[in-house]
Amino acid sequence: MDLKTKIREINDFPEKGIIFRDITTLLKDADALRDAISQMEEKTKGLEYDIIIGPESRGFIFGMPIAYNQNKGFVPVRKKGKLPAEVVRKEYSLEYGTAVIEMHADALKKGQKVLIVDDLLATGGTTKAIIELVEEMGAEVSGLIFLIELEELKGREALNGYYAESIIRY
Repeated sequence: MDLKTKIREINDFPEKGIIFRDITTLLKDADALRDAISQMEEKTKGLEYDIIIGPESRGFIFGMPIAYNQNKGFVPVRKKGKLPAEVVRKEYSLEYGTAVIEMHADALKKGQKVLIVDDLLATGGTTKAIIELVEEMGAEVSGLIFLIELEELKGREALNGYYAESIIRY
């Protein structure tokens, strides 16, 4: 299935000149959703990993079914202040300011191999912050799987040295 045809494009959102790739149209189409998850899961073949990490919220949407299908655990990465137990955090730069991501301090064990799953690779900033957090916890990133990659933003360059795959490229 050509999943690109299932994604709605919204011009000038969130600001003028931006084309927003809206995946809600893909998510509501049962066949497209199943195919997207299957294609993403196919990209994990040959990777050795113990657990899947997904950033909120769309990383949850795609990471959870892959974790379920592969009989792996799932670790959510959340925005600051959303997790109830002790956390580790990483602050990172955005185009206009900074953001903070958090993960429970006991989410990963030293030496665990991690697969990061998300819906979008844009500039790579959020993913790079997750990688740094994972490695600071003593775990290892085995790979990165994305539904969409916005190639003109060169996010892949921020992820040099890591196995990274995307299903749809713009």
